[in-house]
Amino acid sequence: MRFIRHLTSTGPAWAALTPDGATRAVKGDLLGEYHVTETPVTPTKVLAPIAPTNIIGIGLNYRKHAEEGGKAVPERPMWFMKTTGSLQHPGDPIQLPSCTENTDYEGELVIVIGRDARNVSPEDAIDHVLGYTIAIDVSARDWQFKLGGGQFNHGKSFDTFCPLGPMLVTPDELTDPDNLRLVTRINGEVRQDSTTADMVFDVRTLVSFLSTDRTLPAGTIILTGTPSGVGYARKPPVWLQDGDTVEVEIQGIGTLSNPVQG
Repeated sequence: MRFIRHLTSTGPAWAALTPDGATRAVKGDLLGEYHVTETPVTPTKVLAPIAPTNIIGIGLNYRKHAEEGGKAVPERPMWFMKTTGSLQHPGDPIQLPSCTENTDYEGELVIVIGRDARNVSPEDAIDHVLGYTIAIDVSARDWQFKLGGGQFNHGKSFDTFCPLGPMLVTPDELTDPDNLRLVTRINGEVRQDSTTADMVFDVRTLVSFLSTDRTLPAGTIILTGTPSGVGYARKPPVWLQDGDTVEVEIQGIGTLSNPVQG
């Protein structure tokens, strides 16, 4: 099934996009008990499909991306955090920070954890997945690589640096997340064109690894890494500019689009 979260007169609410092309109201909480009603809705403002409890990012999880950056493929998942304040809704602007001129894009498949996960085996990992969506892992490369004290969090966590959406697709519909085409376009120009089959660590491995002796609470999202074609690896590097539009399309999910504002 496919879900969106949208703004209503009483606040955010979920809705289901049904196979007959209708949009139906959802009663309850996708992270708990819910059911799809027969009540039709006409969404106005579409929001990020989840208000995440945690935002976890995975670095160097595509072989060709590691190669373009001159890095070795990691032996185990390399992960970092983005603050929840970095969340941005579909269609809303990515704001360029005043403290950097090196803002970059990364199109990514996102895992949404639907129930608390701790010490989950790879075989049971999908049982804890609510669904999948799309993110733009926006990154200030100078803060990520040089100015952030040796860790990525600072350069990944500026306001609006995690656009998310536009919808969430459940595992029963998206049965093979490890073989999806991912395309990122800047102003219509293709910059990334790859497949999640190039991931070093697949969806099941990531959920199992991150939940080892650690609870991933329901609502955690995992950005699974980005393929080759990012701005910093181009010769010369190409950074996001005021007036740009970033689009990330993932097979079976849709397209996330956000403008860039300086």
